[in-house]
Amino acid sequence: MTDIWMITAAVLAVLIVVTLIRLYYGPTAPDRVVALDAINTLTVAAMIVLGVAYNEIAFIDVAIVYALLSFVGTLYIAKYIGGEL
Repeated sequence: MTDIWMITAAVLAVLIVVTLIRLYYGPTAPDRVVALDAINTLTVAAMIVLGVAYNEIAFIDVAIVYALLSFVGTLYIAKYIGGEL
């Protein structure tokens, strides 16, 4: 793994930690939903970075499936908070 991929992975890890803090201290439920969605997006980005770094297509495929499931989960949580379920 080259230096640029290690730096990118480290930055993504720091961003995930910062977003976890926002998820924990979020004053309202919508803030927490947005933080959870941001963590999911950063996780997908980390999977893609690792897939490129290790030259593995499987990481990209897993990232696509995870992104789709994350999107659907976020929609259901948003509908639940909105009172539509």
